[in-house]
Amino acid sequence: MDFYQILQIIVPSMIALAAPLIFTALGGVFSERSGVVNIGLEGLMVIGAFVSIVFNLTFAEQLGALTPWVSILVAMVAAMIFSLLHALASITFRADQTVSGVAINLLAVGLSLFLVKKIYDKGQTDIIKQTFDKIDIPILSDIPVIGPIFFSNGYYISYIAILLAILVWYIIYKTPFGLRLRSVGEHPMAADTMGINVYKMRYVGVILSGALGGIGGAVHALTVTLDFSHSTINGQGFMAIAAMIFGKWHPIGAMGAGLFFGLAQSLSIVGAQLPFFSEIPPVYLLIAPYILTIIALAGFIGRADAPKASGHPYIKGKR
Repeated sequence: MDFYQILQIIVPSMIALAAPLIFTALGGVFSERSGVVNIGLEGLMVIGAFVSIVFNLTFAEQLGALTPWVSILVAMVAAMIFSLLHALASITFRADQTVSGVAINLLAVGLSLFLVKKIYDKGQTDIIKQTFDKIDIPILSDIPVIGPIFFSNGYYISYIAILLAILVWYIIYKTPFGLRLRSVGEHPMAADTMGINVYKMRYVGVILSGALGGIGGAVHALTVTLDFSHSTINGQGFMAIAAMIFGKWHPIGAMGAGLFFGLAQSLSIVGAQLPFFSEIPPVYLLIAPYILTIIALAGFIGRADAPKASGHPYIKGKR
């Protein structure tokens, strides 16, 4: 197996595994740019994964090939509603945002596993039959050399995640909405004096983080695990937070970090097929993504500055 063949195995797997992290990290960017720390991204991914799988299993016969796409939309709405709990606690009641996020994580896992047991009378759901098909992107996959590596044997939803990162960059840095969002995360009092509704913008930021976190969880469940259990979302939300920080709260940076962590995850899954990695004990490959996450944060978090008002509740008229 030559190097080119190795890339044809690793890169599509990397992009597929990075997509859930990119969606969720972009959600984190929206929330933190508005000034609200959202540790609950893991829980929002859990809700998205749970709802998407249950919806898929329930309506697969009626919706056919559309089932995965509709499942993602339903998961997005469910996670948006769930994120309102974090918004209510951290913005309206000015609770500690970290504690609220942790509570969201615990509630999401407990509630979803309880409902799985109630609905299916076992600890996990059945395997879904309606999944995303792997495709070759028309025209792009025919490009010599890079086409078979980057645009073949992938999922449309994975490429949508990359395009969305560019769109989010444009929204945050090139539109009036993005300017208002960043202003309430940097200096909410100044934004308030300019007539910007700080509470409204922060609610929007948290709800958008819920929407994208739910999509991230749904994409992971529908493309990787194909069912829901206690281990479906197993640290991916925290890896997305790490990608957001590693990317310095910038959409393109978060996408790049998501691809980096996706590469680490892909090596842990497809490593057994590769000449060099097949000699490494599997347990080392399994823990590699989390070790790389710690190394990345240890090396770069000190150089990355969060939005100045991130984590600080806003009280109108108070400095």
